[in-house]
Amino acid sequence: MTAPPTIKDLPDDRYFNRELSWLDFNARVLALAEDVSEPLLERAKFLAIFSSNLDEFYMVRVAGLKRREETGLSVRSADGLSPREQLARITTRAQDLVELHSRTFLDQIQPELEKYQVRIVAWDDLDDPDRLRLTNYFSDHIFPVLTPLAVDPAHPFPYISGLSLNLAVTVRDPQGGQERFARVKVPDNVPRLVRVELDRDADTATYLPLEELISAHLIDLFAGMEVLEHHVFRVTRNADLEVEEDRDEDLLQALERELARRRFGPPVRLEVADTMSEHMLELLLRELEVDPHDVVEVPGLLDLSCLWQLYALARPELKDKSFVPATHPAFSEGETPKSVFATLREGDVLVHHPYDSFSTSVQRFIEQAAADPHVLAIKQTLYRTSGDSPIVDALIDAAEAGKQVVALVELKARFDEQANIKWARQLERAGVHVVYGLVGLKTHCKTALVVRQEGATIRRYCHIGTGNYNPKTARLYEDIGLLTAEPSIGQDLTDLFNVLTGYSRQHTYRSLLVAPYGVRRGIVERVEREIALARQGKPTGIRLKVNSLVDEQVIDSFYRASQAGVPVEVVVRGICALKPKVPGLSENITVRSILGRFLEHSRLVHFRGADEHWVGSADMMHRNLDRRIEVMVRVADPKLTHDLDVMFDSCMDPATRCWELEPNGHWSPSPQAGSRVLDHQEEMLRRHGAKA
Repeated sequence: MTAPPTIKDLPDDRYFNRELSWLDFNARVLALAEDVSEPLLERAKFLAIFSSNLDEFYMVRVAGLKRREETGLSVRSADGLSPREQLARITTRAQDLVELHSRTFLDQIQPELEKYQVRIVAWDDLDDPDRLRLTNYFSDHIFPVLTPLAVDPAHPFPYISGLSLNLAVTVRDPQGGQERFARVKVPDNVPRLVRVELDRDADTATYLPLEELISAHLIDLFAGMEVLEHHVFRVTRNADLEVEEDRDEDLLQALERELARRRFGPPVRLEVADTMSEHMLELLLRELEVDPHDVVEVPGLLDLSCLWQLYALARPELKDKSFVPATHPAFSEGETPKSVFATLREGDVLVHHPYDSFSTSVQRFIEQAAADPHVLAIKQTLYRTSGDSPIVDALIDAAEAGKQVVALVELKARFDEQANIKWARQLERAGVHVVYGLVGLKTHCKTALVVRQEGATIRRYCHIGTGNYNPKTARLYEDIGLLTAEPSIGQDLTDLFNVLTGYSRQHTYRSLLVAPYGVRRGIVERVEREIALARQGKPTGIRLKVNSLVDEQVIDSFYRASQAGVPVEVVVRGICALKPKVPGLSENITVRSILGRFLEHSRLVHFRGADEHWVGSADMMHRNLDRRIEVMVRVADPKLTHDLDVMFDSCMDPATRCWELEPNGHWSPSPQAGSRVLDHQEEMLRRHGAKA
C-alpha cells in the first residue's frame, strides 16, 4: 500500500488579491456583452450591469481602502499588498476595463442596435421637426426643474451628490469678458434617454441623452452670456456606512443619521468625458478635492446603466426566450394547488429558483401560514425584499389575524437600509414583533419558521434558503431553498430565533451550521474528515458552489485536502482568492465561474467521502463567517441530494460553458473553440421543464 501524501508547509504567496479578483469578475460580465452569441439587448443589459457593479465597487471597496490609507492603517491584504499598492493596481485595471466597456458599446452594440432601428443620437443628428418638438419638451418638462449653480466670490462651489450626472459649463460675460464656471445637474427623476418618436409603437426607437438636450439649450439657462464649453462629469462618493452600535441607542435612529451622512461622503472617483478640457478638469479636481489618480476618463456616454431603458423595449427577438417558472410538482396535483403543510408532512422539498416558481412555493408557504387558523406563530428573517412585497403583506395579515408574528428586519442590508426602515415601521404598525438582530452582527440568513397546532401536537415547518424573500429577484437569481418539517431543524430554528430576539447565547445546533461560531468550523472539520478518508484509501471529494471564496482558513483547508489527494471542485461567481492547479499546493483543485441570464447565487457544498450536502446563505468570506448570522442546513433526503448532484454535475461538465481560473490568475474561457458546448442554465431549464 502506498504511503499517504505528506502535507507541505503552505507558501506565503498562496492567495490572489480579492479586489483585483472582483475586477476580474466584472471583466467576465463585460465578456458576456462582447459575446456575439448572446441576444443583442441581453448584451446591452450586461453593459448596464457592469456599470452598476463598478459604481458599488468604488462606493464600498475602494472607499474602504482609501479610508485605511488616509487613517494610516497599514493593514495589508492576504496577498501582502498595502492599501496604496492595491489602489494603484485598481486604478490601472479599472481604467482599462472602462475603456473596453465604452468601446464595446460604441463599436459593437450601438452599430448593431441601429440595424434594428434602435438608436441613441446626438442633437446634431436630429432634423428640424424633431428639434422643435424636443425643444418644446425641454421648455415644458426639463427647464423648470433645472437649477444652474454659478461659482464666484458670492457663490461657493456647489455640493455634487454621489452618482449624479452633471454638466460643467464655462460662460463668459460679453460685456466685461469675465469667464465663470457653473454646474447644471442632470435631473434623475426623468428618463435619462429621451424618446424622439411621438409614436411609441413605431418600428424605430430613437433616443436623445438628456444631457444632450440640456446642452443644446444652455443658452436658455444663461441668458445674455456666451457659453464657451460644457462637459459631462460624475462623482462617486464613499457610501460605506459605519454605524456605532450602542445598546443604549435606538439602532433605527442611528442608521437614519448615518444614511443622512452618506450623501456627504468624500469623493472616491471622478468620471469625466474624455473630451474634457485640461483647465476644466483641473478646476474640478481642485474644487472637489479629488486626487488625479481617481479620475476615470470615459469615451462616449457616462453611466451606461441607462441601457436598462433600451432593455425595457418590447423587442422579444433581441432578448432571451421568455420562460415562466414552473410550480414544483410537490405543490400541485394537476392544476390544483396543494397544501404546503400536507406536502411537507410527506417529506422535504428542495426548490431551485428561478426554475421552480417562488410564488407557488416559498411565497405560498408564508401566505398559507398567514391564512391558516391552525397556525400559531410565524417567525422570519428579512434581509432584502421587494417594493411591493407579498411576503410583508402576508406577515401583516397574520398579525392582524391574531397570530404571533416575529420579523427580524436587517436594517444594515447595504443600499437597502432606507427600504428596510420603511418595512420595519409598516410591520410594527400592524402589530408584528420587529427586531433588528444582534449588536455587531448582520443577520443575513434566509429562514422562516411556522408553528402549527395539529390536534394535540405542535408541528414546526421550516424554510432555509440561499436567497432573499424577494419575489422579483427570485425570477432573476439562481437560488436553492429547503422546505421541511424535520423536527430537529424546527428545534434548531426555534433556538436560533431565541438567539436573535432574546438573550440566548446558544452556539451549537443539531442539524444546522450557524455563523459566526459554526459555519467555518463546520466546513473545515468536514474537509479534515475528507483528508482522513483519503489517507485510508477511501473515495473522497469536495464540491463547492459560492459567490465568493476569500476566507484564508477555508482556502488553506482546501490546499491541505489537495495535498492529501482529495479532488476539490469549486464554482465561484465572483471573487476567488484561491490559486488552483499549483504543483505541490493545489494541483487537485479546479475553479470555474459560470455567468449567464440568471445570476448564480446559491451556496452549497458536497463532501463526497461522507456524502453530506449542505446549502445555506454563507459565502466563504470573513464578513459572512465572522460578522454575520448565517445558516447552512444539511440536505439528507436521497431524492433531493440527487437533484443537487445533477446540478453539480452540470456545473462541472467539461463541455459546460464557463471560465476556468489558471495558477497565474488568468480566467480562460472554456471549452475551447470547436468543442461541444453546453449551457448550464439552459440545461437546468430543460430539466425542470421536463420535471414539471
